[in-house]
Amino acid sequence: MTNTEASHRADHAGVWIPPPLIYLVLFGLGVVLQRLMPLALPPAFPARAVAMLCLACYLLLFGWSYALFRRAQTSMVPVKPSTALVMRGPYRLTRNPMYVSLVCLYLAVALWFGVSWALVFVPLVILAVQHLAITREEHYLEQKFGDAYRRYRAQVRRWI
Repeated sequence: MTNTEASHRADHAGVWIPPPLIYLVLFGLGVVLQRLMPLALPPAFPARAVAMLCLACYLLLFGWSYALFRRAQTSMVPVKPSTALVMRGPYRLTRNPMYVSLVCLYLAVALWFGVSWALVFVPLVILAVQHLAITREEHYLEQKFGDAYRRYRAQVRRWI
C-alpha cells in the first residue's frame, strides 16, 4: 500500500458503529423493558403534544443540516472524508445538530408510543453517541482542519 492509499483510508472519523444504530438499539431495549417491567406512562395528550413538537424539531434540524452538508459538498457519513467544515445555520448553536435531531426523534417516538424506559435511557443514548461517535469525529476534524476547527469548537457547544 502506498502512502497515498494509506492516507486516503485514514481520511475519516473512524466511527464504525452507525450512530443511528445506537439510538435504535437503546430504544429497542427500552421497548423490551417496557413490556417486561412496565413503567408508568405519561398522560397521553401532553405526551403526544410534546412528541409532535420533538418531531418538528427533528425535521427542522435534520433537514437544515442535511441541506447545508449537501451545499458544502461534504459527507454526513462518518466513514467518508469530510471536505468542508459546516459552521452555518444550526451549527452556530450546536456542533452536532444531526445528533440533537436524532435525540428529538427518539423522544418523539418514545413519547408517542409511551415507551417510558426509552425516556429513562436518554442520558445513556447521549453518552453512548458522545463516546462512540462524537469524540472520534471531533478528533478527526481537529486533525483535518486544525485551528479553524479548534476556534469553532471553542465558540460552539457540543450539544446545546
